[in-house]
Amino acid sequence: MSTETTRTGTTRAGTTGNETTRIHNIGYRNYEGARLGRAYARRSLYAQSLRGAYGLGRSAKSKVLPMILFAVMCVPAAIIVAVAVATKMKDLPLDYTRYAIVTQAIIGLFLAAQAPQSVSRDLRFKTVPLYFSRPIERIDYVLAKYGAMASALFALTAAPLLILYVGSLLAKMDFSDQTKGFAQGLVSVALLSLLFGGIGLVMAALTPRRGFGVAAVIATMTITYGAVSTVQAIADETGSSGAVEWLGLFSPVTLIDGVQTAFLGASSSFPGGNGPGAGTGAVYLLVVLALILGSYAVLMRRYRKVGL
Repeated sequence: MSTETTRTGTTRAGTTGNETTRIHNIGYRNYEGARLGRAYARRSLYAQSLRGAYGLGRSAKSKVLPMILFAVMCVPAAIIVAVAVATKMKDLPLDYTRYAIVTQAIIGLFLAAQAPQSVSRDLRFKTVPLYFSRPIERIDYVLAKYGAMASALFALTAAPLLILYVGSLLAKMDFSDQTKGFAQGLVSVALLSLLFGGIGLVMAALTPRRGFGVAAVIATMTITYGAVSTVQAIADETGSSGAVEWLGLFSPVTLIDGVQTAFLGASSSFPGGNGPGAGTGAVYLLVVLALILGSYAVLMRRYRKVGL
């Protein structure tokens, strides 16, 4: 007995011994366009993740918080510029390298809100294997997400520095001094963006629940800073000022503070102004680089499991 393939893909028994199997075309089209490959997929995922960090391409409700935080970051810079221009100051009252440290709470809130949005939904709805079923691979996914989060943070932290720089030029402050300070500030926030972005994504990728991810990021960024600052203040008050600079190694915010104090000419926010020198600053820089590379390695390991 022979069989005949039906339109739905099933077979049915034939009645004549000479009848052969038939395959019916059910109308699917072959794709004949260009195959854009992994690089295009990686760029697309990066662009989509970066836009999503500011709610672009999403609902109006999703745009509210990131845009408010972006405005809150920029408004103090605009006020500083307005005062500097009106009073004809010779220097800005706040250094470029200090701005991100002063506004670190806003940066932490942005990271806590957007890092889980970037990765937790893919884990919760189990869409990661769908990404990896395409030309994109695990390293492409991690690089795109990490790059997008770091870029979003850089845009958040660099925008007020640009406002300060333009304002200082409008106030006819010294061009070379302001350009040098602006460049130092950009280096500082670039390092901050890589460090904070990596840590935030690691915390968010540990759980598919967005609420848990938000809590983990806030705890890592805010609680550690508060704890380290408190212990530093106690050490300074008890005469253990030498321990202040080493305690700064245990918080992401104080790590950036230490690096820019040692290498970018910034004034330290440590108690008593006891920032690290070049020797201790090298340790700070090595710890920052280790955390950045470690965050990347942890994300690669994490997605080795969930991508199956």
